[in-house]
Amino acid sequence: MARSGNKVTESVRGGITLGTALAVTISWSINKSIIWAIIHGILSWFYVIYYALFY
Repeated sequence: MARSGNKVTESVRGGITLGTALAVTISWSINKSIIWAIIHGILSWFYVIYYALFY
């Protein structure tokens, strides 16, 4: 069972990392601002979903 938990943990971390990378990339392409890229990177998937719905 411990291995199963490790796979879940790795998957969640991978998803968070992917969401952060997408958010930073989208933010940079729109705003060209490091500050906004950092803020959107922290918001991660929330910003990606917002962008998908409203842009």
